[in-house]
Amino acid sequence: MTELWDELSNMVWNILHRPRIADILDILIVAFLIYQLLKYTRQTRVSQVAKGIVVLLLASWLSELFGMRTLSTLLKWVISAGPVVLIVVFQPEIRRMLEGIGNSSLFDRVKTDDREIEVALIVTEMTRALLNMAKRRVGALIVIERRTRLTEIINTGTQVDGLISQPLIENIFEPNTPLHDGAVIVRGDRVVAAACLLNLSEGTGISRDLGTRHRAGLGISETTDATVFIVSEETGIVSMARGGKLTRHLDARSIELILHELYDAGPSEPQAPSLMNFFKRRQRHDERSDQEE
Repeated sequence: MTELWDELSNMVWNILHRPRIADILDILIVAFLIYQLLKYTRQTRVSQVAKGIVVLLLASWLSELFGMRTLSTLLKWVISAGPVVLIVVFQPEIRRMLEGIGNSSLFDRVKTDDREIEVALIVTEMTRALLNMAKRRVGALIVIERRTRLTEIINTGTQVDGLISQPLIENIFEPNTPLHDGAVIVRGDRVVAAACLLNLSEGTGISRDLGTRHRAGLGISETTDATVFIVSEETGIVSMARGGKLTRHLDARSIELILHELYDAGPSEPQAPSLMNFFKRRQRHDERSDQEE
């Protein structure tokens, strides 16, 4: 432990007293990586383990400072074995993180077919299907793939490979049918698979009113750049999950705005409000609702 602190001290002294452009760049890169790591692990079990590691390091330093040899030796052994233990414990999280890097736009872009996608038809069919299921309180979970490939998730379900249409989507989620339980994966203008399995979100700040369907939608949005539409079976509320955040109480106009944004086409009305303004209004509405409750 002493050798580690001495090495860190020498490194910091050299950077502060003889800074180079490479040192400044090194600090900026490390700071960025630490920020991204903290952002990724926030509100998950990884953050709790990180706190435990900090406590172990502090205890090791104090035990060595006060000459507690037995405790210091034991803590050094635990810390030296720490990397292997962390890899074993957090194997799923590490795997998802590496998959996210490998599936990023830098290495793998989702390529659509040469045919022109009829955006207006997709928006109309998808919006009607979501609103009809919401009206009948039929639970639904629709994941729209973007740059990050969802091949592994698609393999957990049943292959469909059909053009997006209102009857197809509603028939898949019809209760007591073989494919109604699980998520539908949409790639471009096609429904690729149904009854797919998603990992649940591990976030601690999720409302207790939200069920498994919403947690699954948040989970996939946390680890990929997919956009997820969720219809609540209990309330009929249509929600959207993106980037680990949930936007609730979507109406027809807001659904159309989101779909037009996803398929790189603007709404037909030039005076339509922007999607960003809608999200801001919806966030204020949710905050007022939470305060009233």
